Amino acid sequence: MVDLEKIEERNYNVLVHTDDGKYWRPEIETMPRPQFEEFQLAELKREIQFAYDNAPYYKESFDKAGVKPSDLKTLEDLAKFPFINKLTERDTQGKGSFFGLLCAVPEEDVIFMATSSGSTGVPTMSPFTQKDFDEWQDVESRWFYQTGMRKNDRYLHALNFSLYVGGPDAIGAQNLGALTIWGGTLPSERLIFVLKTYQPTVMWTSPSYAWYLGETCKKQGVDPAKDLAIRKIYVAGEPGGSIDATREAIEALWGADVYDFFGLSDIFGACAAMCDEKNGLHIAEDHIYVETVDPKTGAILEPGQMGELVYTTLRKKARPMIRFRTGDIGWFDKTPCPCGRTHGRIHITGRKDDMFIVSAVNVFPSDIEAVVRGLKGITGEYTIRIYDLKHTSHFDVTVERDEGNTVETDEEIAARVQGAIKARVGVKPTVVNVVKDGTIERATHKAHRVIDERTLNYII
Repeated sequence: MVDLEKIEERNYNVLVHTDDGKYWRPEIETMPRPQFEEFQLAELKREIQFAYDNAPYYKESFDKAGVKPSDLKTLEDLAKFPFINKLTERDTQGKGSFFGLLCAVPEEDVIFMATSSGSTGVPTMSPFTQKDFDEWQDVESRWFYQTGMRKNDRYLHALNFSLYVGGPDAIGAQNLGALTIWGGTLPSERLIFVLKTYQPTVMWTSPSYAWYLGETCKKQGVDPAKDLAIRKIYVAGEPGGSIDATREAIEALWGADVYDFFGLSDIFGACAAMCDEKNGLHIAEDHIYVETVDPKTGAILEPGQMGELVYTTLRKKARPMIRFRTGDIGWFDKTPCPCGRTHGRIHITGRKDDMFIVSAVNVFPSDIEAVVRGLKGITGEYTIRIYDLKHTSHFDVTVERDEGNTVETDEEIAARVQGAIKARVGVKPTVVNVVKDGTIERATHKAHRVIDERTLNYII
């Protein structure tokens, strides 16, 4: 029997793991659902009260909605409290304090921050106290452990470290005891040198880069499946890890198991991960309470029903997130998993907005429009074509030459547009087509500008 009182004191040191066991934190990971939901309720009550007492936004928001922390008597009572979303973050950031009205601690208690770029191009900051950070990395160790990573592994972290919430997750591997190689975004040639010379057994990168890197190895005469030691690959930032065809292609290329991981900078970079069953991603329900709501009405849906996923933090102090609407469309599976873990699994089928992901970068058509309309020498009209190529998403952009532009060639215009999009978005279109003025049909509806030719029907 788990001592709930000790756990509820927020001392995760009472939870032990064994190197020869199946679970990193067996008491938490396999707790029977009725008992686990009692634990969630106790944590949720504390989090709601803490947010109300310490974050100015929640005090005003709850009062305006006519609810108070004491109204939360059951998990279902959370539906009484108002939602927040990305717009809430942007509107409250920098107001009242550096981190804004959602922040519940003084700045001197914050030891780490990540950022994420939004559709407006304005990044939102995600603060963490030392306790927030340590518990986040403990969850990352849990995900690594549940896929079979152990102390005798050599782990290559090939993810961006620059302000990216997934960057620090290398610490989760170190805490597990694995030899950790902080590769980051090394050039491919250097990364292949690392793979050949140090023979890491585990690697984390994006699905598209895992594919690209494997193909690049083969072009250099290196067979990833035979000449390298990689036996597990973690992927994140794109849906490919949960697309069976893509995951299986990467597995065949590398001769390794591929596991999909999911993080959200608004919460932390270790929200959910696959187990060996590879049927959805177990979410850290001891840190995140999951709801599914109707995307239009906000009405609560039953687990298993398709809707918008909503997350509430249960233990976070720097910035509690109460009923955060993620914009992710999917469902929450609470049925038992054969792996023995009782935490539910999330399945994400897409976004309720028009964002698409290329090379682990969130791309918004509105950002591309901002670039195209801001450049001289073109009309400002454009179309975006999204398509599958070698198991990953790519996009082309078509723009119109301004008939008054007589100094640039089509190639020069294309290069300038491509560079400007890369600078704004973080990833460049595969091709920029330049056509004459009047070629693109004038239409204001988004569907006329974005042509999605992807055929992969992915489920995360």
